[in-house]
Amino acid sequence: MAEIAGNAAAEHLSPAFPDRAAWGTASKLRAWQVEALTKYFETEPRDFLAAATPGAGKTTFALRLATELLARGTVDRLVVVAPTEHLKRQWADAADRVSIRIDPMFKNGDGMFGRHYQGVAVTYAQVGMNPDVLRRITEGGRTLVVLDEVHHGGDALTWGDGIREAFNGATRRLSLSGTPFRSDTAPIPFVQYAMDEQGIRTSVSDYNYGYGRALVDGVVRPVLFMAYAGQMRWKTRMGDEMSASLGEQVTKDITAQAWRTALSPEGEWMPAVLSAADTRLTEVRRGVPDAGGLVIATDASTARAYARILQRITGERPTVVLSDEAAASSRIGAFAADTSRWMVAVRMVSEGVDVPRLCVGVYATSASTPLFFTQVIGRFVRARRRGETASVFLPSVPGLMALAATLELERDHALDRPKDADDGMYNPEDAMVAEANKEDRASESLLDVQPFEALDSQASFDRVLYDGGEFGTGGEIGSLEELDFIGIPGLLEPDQVRDLLRSRQATQAKRSKGRAVKDGLPSSSGAAKAPEPDRPMYLTIKEQRSELQRLVSIWSRHANEPHGAIHAELRRISGGPAVAQASIEQIQKRIDILRSRIGGRR
Repeated sequence: MAEIAGNAAAEHLSPAFPDRAAWGTASKLRAWQVEALTKYFETEPRDFLAAATPGAGKTTFALRLATELLARGTVDRLVVVAPTEHLKRQWADAADRVSIRIDPMFKNGDGMFGRHYQGVAVTYAQVGMNPDVLRRITEGGRTLVVLDEVHHGGDALTWGDGIREAFNGATRRLSLSGTPFRSDTAPIPFVQYAMDEQGIRTSVSDYNYGYGRALVDGVVRPVLFMAYAGQMRWKTRMGDEMSASLGEQVTKDITAQAWRTALSPEGEWMPAVLSAADTRLTEVRRGVPDAGGLVIATDASTARAYARILQRITGERPTVVLSDEAAASSRIGAFAADTSRWMVAVRMVSEGVDVPRLCVGVYATSASTPLFFTQVIGRFVRARRRGETASVFLPSVPGLMALAATLELERDHALDRPKDADDGMYNPEDAMVAEANKEDRASESLLDVQPFEALDSQASFDRVLYDGGEFGTGGEIGSLEELDFIGIPGLLEPDQVRDLLRSRQATQAKRSKGRAVKDGLPSSSGAAKAPEPDRPMYLTIKEQRSELQRLVSIWSRHANEPHGAIHAELRRISGGPAVAQASIEQIQKRIDILRSRIGGRR
């Protein structure tokens, strides 16, 4: 009965705007936070895992829970474990606003926090270095331990062991996650696992609030992914000149080198994309005057080079944040509080850092794991009022396109791997993406021993990705085809974004047809495609399998059906064997079926 009451209460709440519902004597909360708190206090478990999309308000939920447990006398001290030094201070600041005093400057050598504090904020690395210190603190009183972004508990064996040793005796443990769990098989301390229908042990969340629901509730912003392609040319260490179009289906080594060439500040690709992003920021600031932009760079030298390019474009010096600088946290805080246009950072702003005014991003790094990608996108989705949209500019490479297309997909942490992961009946998000990332790392190591010289890079607009759909016919930099999408208003509801994208797509199709008729040429839709050069069949089949798995993931998320059931239904409708044995034609038929379904849903 308690569960029904909790859900009924939430149904009468505005999820985020304009009013937030009170829970007990708390400050106003979002509907999902009320639901999660209600669920927690139904049983008051020792361990509780809350998975909520970045920007949804996990910190507020955790501190409201801490406040309640402290007031009830269930606990009398709080330990927060965060991924970075900056986040320790951010937690301490947030806790102070609700009258909980925790020490973010605590060091292992201190042994114990001061009596004027109610606890400490530490990093996972700090726990791993000396878990005995945190064990004594935890067991010295009734302690609530908050494990922020708990997937970091598996980053290193010593971290996982240290967390287990330090907090095994805690009175209560609250684990938080806002990003996909790790794709390896290292168990995360204090996370429960259960067998799924394929016999794979996967993590079990006690409460889950995904991006899709948060978007409907108005808690997060819709994200427009602005993909840019272009022609790249570089020289290998052996002196060979090579060229490739960014995003075309080539080997992973070629893709990695073309991508690296695009990100070089010496070419034309980055200045063109940064200029387009700044134009987009100007459009967004018409409706959101303090909107800011963030460029995520690979290293310090390229970050500084990007900042110089932005200064030439805007006439304003960007904020540069390097994770190895002592002033990094203060610079982030200053940027969050002012109205300047751009910040350039190296990883420092990839997870948990709260800069709500960020509306435009440039993904200018070669990192391509689902975890890092989702952390970066999480910096742009935090909504302050209805209608704000986020725009992220990124290279048109297959790995990033797949991640952008499956932004809404919720992932669980899998401890096991199936005996045959290519039978079409297993969720590919762990097996396939982890394998791709492994190959990417191999490519990166190859590049380390085979340095190359970026010779030339030219950018072109490719397409827009939104809510699993693709829009745009491509075009040159500065063309109407590009400006149609860069000029989309910065204040729109999700449905309005979708409708406007469809409208712009239709306009471009008519424009393309009109040009063809004027030139006396057949329209692009009716023109015969140039024959593709001969290539091994297995490459085509591999690409088709990846596309099928991507579409299955999207449909699974929206239809709430397991991947295995979707594959089984596709086989029943189209005929043929499992994916591993299916032909090109059979896989394509299944792809067409899913594309039709996804298109009909919109």
